Amino acid sequence: MAEQNGIYKCNVCGNIVSVLDAHAGTLVCCGQPMQLLTPKTSKDEGREKHVPVIEIKGKKVTVKVGSVPHPMLDSHYIMLVQLVKGNEIVNGKRLKPGDKPEAVFTVEDTAGIKARDLCNIHGLWISD
Repeated sequence: MAEQNGIYKCNVCGNIVSVLDAHAGTLVCCGQPMQLLTPKTSKDEGREKHVPVIEIKGKKVTVKVGSVPHPMLDSHYIMLVQLVKGNEIVNGKRLKPGDKPEAVFTVEDTAGIKARDLCNIHGLWISD
């Protein structure tokens, strides 16, 4: 069964999918089950490059990827930044090479908010 709001990757072709509504069944691509990406934290690498850093000022939430800006090259970049609260995705922004590795959101209730980002090479990361 797919995981609600899970992000899955095909280990053959590299397709990536985000589950909006989970039901029974297995996500399959290229004849193989897709891999559920498990979010990594600062314990996996430290805060320098991939872990999202959240700044909250009133209802404005700024998410910067890493305490040192993540590269945004054609070969290595952040694809997605999302705000999460519990098991729900609050908001998200897709990024592409050349963009600034950050996203700004307006959120009514920031209590318990976390951020996650997806690096095209190093996978899924979540704030502490």
